[in-house]
This record gives sequence, structure tokens and C-alpha cells, in this order.
Amino acid sequence: MSRAKGAAYWSCTALVAFFMISGGLANLFLPESKAGLVKLGYPTFFASILGVWKVLGGIAILVPGFPRLKEWAYAGMIFELTGAAVTDAIVGVVGGPLGYGAHVAAPLIIAVLALFSWALRPQSRMLGGPVVRWLRPTIAEARSYDGTSEPAVS
Repeated sequence: MSRAKGAAYWSCTALVAFFMISGGLANLFLPESKAGLVKLGYPTFFASILGVWKVLGGIAILVPGFPRLKEWAYAGMIFELTGAAVTDAIVGVVGGPLGYGAHVAAPLIIAVLALFSWALRPQSRMLGGPVVRWLRPTIAEARSYDGTSEPAVS
């Protein structure tokens, strides 16, 4: 991994982890955060569930290893962040157009950062296995597709 790609990966990952962990802790411990979710139409206990998963997801993308867990954490973050943007766009209980726009745009910006973090992650943090082998054909398979040899019969 090049230095620039590594710096971009860690910058995006650190920002996403910061937003997820701090937001999760706010959901767990700040009454204002819980009240905000209730104002959007969610039950109070949803803040606690969301808070725990956000903190765990933020930690998961930071720790080394556990590539499958990272894939699930990134997916969960995208679901949560796009859901937050859609909820804010539909319910729109924030006063004024600037507040409304910021509440819709902020989770989408963090979602884009999460996508960049996912796309730039080093090989050691990627999920390997059959799916990756399936996406990368072997040399023999590649030759059979370009007409240089007959495809192997299994």
C-alpha cells in the first residue's frame, strides 16, 4: 500500500470511527440524544440499541484482524447512516432550512467517508476466501477465456 493510500485510509477510518463511537456514546448516555430519536418517532430503547452497535462498529474497524467482522461493521454503518439521512429527510423536525439540510447531509458525508475507508483498506483487512478467489480467475481460466487454450474440464 502506498503512503498516500495508507494516509487516506487511516484518515477516513479515524474520522468514521470517531463519529460512530462518539455518536454511540451520545445515544447511550445523553438524554438529549435519546430525546432527539424520540422526536423522530423512534422508541426510547432504540437509542440504547443503536448506541451499542455504533460503538462496537467503530471499534471493529480500528482493531487489527477480524476481516469478516469489519465487513459487517461497514455494512451496518452504511445502513445506519443512510437510514438516519432518510429519517431526517422524511420527518424533518429540525427548524429552518439550514438545520434541515445539515441533518440530512451530515450522515451522508459520514457514509461516503465509510465507503472510502472500506474501499481503501489494506489487503490485511480484507475478507479473503472463496468469494475473493471466485472474483479473481486463475491464469488457466484467464487463458481459456482469451482463446489461447481450451478450457479445463472438471
